Amino acid sequence: MTKLSVNVNKIATLRNARGGNVPDLIKVAMDIEAFGAQGITIHPRPDERHIRYQDARDLKKVVTTEFNIEGNPVKKFMDLVLEVKPTQVTLVPDSVDAITSNAGWDTLKHKDFLKDVIATFKQHGIRTSIFVDANTKMVEGAAETGTDRIELYTESYAKAFMEGNAERSRAGILPFIEAAKVAHSLNLGINAGHDLSLDNIQYFKENTPHLLEVSIGHALICESLYLGLENVVNMYLNKLK
Repeated sequence: MTKLSVNVNKIATLRNARGGNVPDLIKVAMDIEAFGAQGITIHPRPDERHIRYQDARDLKKVVTTEFNIEGNPVKKFMDLVLEVKPTQVTLVPDSVDAITSNAGWDTLKHKDFLKDVIATFKQHGIRTSIFVDANTKMVEGAAETGTDRIELYTESYAKAFMEGNAERSRAGILPFIEAAKVAHSLNLGINAGHDLSLDNIQYFKENTPHLLEVSIGHALICESLYLGLENVVNMYLNKLK
């Protein structure tokens, strides 16, 4: 079964919109685990516009499944990860003002930088993952950095699937199938995330080999507005079997 890690950034966004502590991010994360999710993901940004750095510290005390922290490895982020020591750190090359992640790493251009960052995290026993496009050259470059895993950036697949044409969907997933095969041959674990939803997750899971984990936030929280959080978490778990 592919593991489901729920990104709780949107819960923090809702909380921050009014100040105070409603909804309670920590309780929601604990509830999500109780509903069956196998991980909690956060993506703090330097301006702390949704997840605050203190949230990472507070979540570390209560998360009993896998705890994944995503972000651009600037010094402030690295210091936080080394302090909190999550299960996994996912390196994402997003700019300070990015609304959301919009590209994977150029693992060839930034290989030496990534090697140094990954070596630092691995010295502290933190599993590492690199956010990459479904490009076999970028996967091969990732393997040379010493990372444990890659996270495939799935926006292009989600867009192809949304067009509703079976042939287009098939064409959209082919690069991910190939990237996953190459990653597995290089002993890299395979995660995936971005724009995955109840509509498209099962097709992706059934066609992408060796998929260990997906990280889903925006769609899952939006779907929960209509269907309920516990129900939606279990709907994802059923599709990931």
